[in-house]
Amino acid sequence: MSESIISAQNVTKKFGDNTAVDGISFEVKKGEIFAFLGPNGAGKSTTIKMMTTMLRPTDGVLKLAGHDVTTERDHARKAFGIVFQDPSLDEELSAYENMDLHATLYSVPKKERSARIQELLELVELWGRKDSMIKTFSGGMRRRLEIARGLLHEPRILFLDEPTLGLDTQTRNLMWNYVKKLSQEKGMTIFFTTHYLDEAEDVAERIAIIDHGSIVARGTTAELTKQTGTKTLEEAYLKLTGSTIRDDSDVGNNDGLNARLARRNTNLR
Repeated sequence: MSESIISAQNVTKKFGDNTAVDGISFEVKKGEIFAFLGPNGAGKSTTIKMMTTMLRPTDGVLKLAGHDVTTERDHARKAFGIVFQDPSLDEELSAYENMDLHATLYSVPKKERSARIQELLELVELWGRKDSMIKTFSGGMRRRLEIARGLLHEPRILFLDEPTLGLDTQTRNLMWNYVKKLSQEKGMTIFFTTHYLDEAEDVAERIAIIDHGSIVARGTTAELTKQTGTKTLEEAYLKLTGSTIRDDSDVGNNDGLNARLARRNTNLR
């Protein structure tokens, strides 16, 4: 069995009297594509922020590539790249300049920087637009550039938070083809959230479902449907989490996320 590259053991996060994440435990294997699903306010964003060192767990142990995210934050940060749900590119810079800035923040060696930027921009089919300003890019082009940027420092883990939100079907398919290629050819671990359950069903090798701060089920799509006596992942998901519409009340939502990332990145220089 492959070794675990992400490990959460009884992880809890409290904000005052509110428990956003309540003693969750799970593991993700090296090179695995893993989906983390749940309704609005279930604790997904809070969990991702703990994994990416933006929040400290109140209790429990959370490790990335063997590094404790609380006591070895700098080592843990070097292990991952992240593509946020909200846009985080500088619109007043070109595609190449955005990549170069990110490379500087993550201390990518200068002698490797240009070649790596070109390789990744070619991967996402944006090398021909390297000198174009981001404000001229479509939503799909921006998302592809954000993925390329997240890969610049060659992370072992790539976090994707709602990566295809608002993208057309063609761009969504193109993006997931890139992601599967990274997992298959480079052994990269992919941890993603999505509200498109068909994506999770088609792409993820294993799935964890979180609700009200607790993991209510985990396994392959086949295992989840068997557990719930359903035929599809969507049916299993609704049976586990209910059909009531939720408010986006997760304390760890994305408000101010980019500002915190910018402050965090200054510490990586």
